[in-house]
Amino acid sequence: MAASRKIFVLDTSVILYDHNALNNFQEHDVAIPVQVLEELDNLKGGNETRNFEARSFIRLIDDLSRKKLINHWVRLNGQTKGKFRVILSGAPERLNAEKIFGNAKYDHQIINAALVLMEENPDKKVVLVSKDICLRLKAKALNLPAEDYETGKIKNVEALYTGKTTRKDFPAEVIDALKNKMPVPVGNMPLDHIGANQFYAIRQNRKTLYAFYHRSAQTLESVSTAPVFRIKPRNPEQAFALHALLNPAIRLVSIQGNAGTGKTLLALASALAQRKNYRQIYITRPVIPLSNREIGFLPGDAKSKTDPFLAPIWDNIRFIKEQYADDEKMLLKIDELIATEKIAIAPLAFIRGRTLTKIFFIVDEAQNLTPHEIKTIISRAGEHTKIVFTGDIYQIDTPYLDAESNGLSYLIENVKNHPLYAHVTLQKGERSELANLANDLL
Repeated sequence: MAASRKIFVLDTSVILYDHNALNNFQEHDVAIPVQVLEELDNLKGGNETRNFEARSFIRLIDDLSRKKLINHWVRLNGQTKGKFRVILSGAPERLNAEKIFGNAKYDHQIINAALVLMEENPDKKVVLVSKDICLRLKAKALNLPAEDYETGKIKNVEALYTGKTTRKDFPAEVIDALKNKMPVPVGNMPLDHIGANQFYAIRQNRKTLYAFYHRSAQTLESVSTAPVFRIKPRNPEQAFALHALLNPAIRLVSIQGNAGTGKTLLALASALAQRKNYRQIYITRPVIPLSNREIGFLPGDAKSKTDPFLAPIWDNIRFIKEQYADDEKMLLKIDELIATEKIAIAPLAFIRGRTLTKIFFIVDEAQNLTPHEIKTIISRAGEHTKIVFTGDIYQIDTPYLDAESNGLSYLIENVKNHPLYAHVTLQKGERSELANLANDLL
């Protein structure tokens, strides 16, 4: 049994992705190089998610250690769990990462810590776990097994739930009822994804009807293609998205799609159309600085620093206002909603800690969030709140996230069967022919 146990050495990137990572290795032992603690100590201040992850992990280790010395193996909670320890600085006798790659980086000291463990435990397999691809490659170059942190990853992102399907075999009486805008009990009708809310494009001869299977009500209902706040759906998927966004029984919606498919615009239009039903509309997105430059480098106050990152949201609001160019009363109303913060637009870090009661909450660029961040946002929802996540899982700007490990993919895969949730994947770009060219050909 002892020979089959492994020792997993966790890099800082894993902790910042999931502060509870050390409890996810079953019966195997987990080690943390002391350099990781040093990096976490440098990151513990601040209001960004990585700062919260760093502080949570430090508290977890403090609680675990109590009166024990954690430079020796300490048993993790539970009899089936392995042990934990902090690896102090040291140099391996054979391959030395600092001499080979240079000694200016913590990464090389972390590799050395794992190499020392390999020499101390020849009967166990030592594996470096990191979300940093370059660190994993360097480790493998020194014959040190290295792998990505797999918890929360989606195994087959190409088969990710899309929320919609096309059918040709629905009974004539069902089609007639849908044409007359009548809800249809599904009874024993064979459906796709019977456990989930699901959209259907139902083909009959040369015509297509659009319907929504409402899991809780066990009915099929017609999907309208009418404009919402003067934003008309340009394709069936956009109509599906608007139906989910306007449905009061659906409290959690995700919209996934390429740039230009209308994700944010649809969410904004539906929020404005329902503004009387909610105390406030929050629109937010994670701030991902380009070239790793933090917003502190930008001039001005907090609003000036963050406005460049929120520009796409303002662009969508301006587009909606353009649809009301002939209605001065509505234009003034939208401006008033913004001035009185009935519509609040702010980076995600500024929203943190606020109670989301009776809020229409739109989180744009959700693919740049970790699964833990997604869970944290949803867990803050109070009564009568609706949360909408929009994003493109193939366009990720956050280091150490990819299409398989980001929070949006995690949400779609793990919540798809919940009756309060609906998802739509938008595929057709509607921004412009030029934008479609970029998505299709470049």
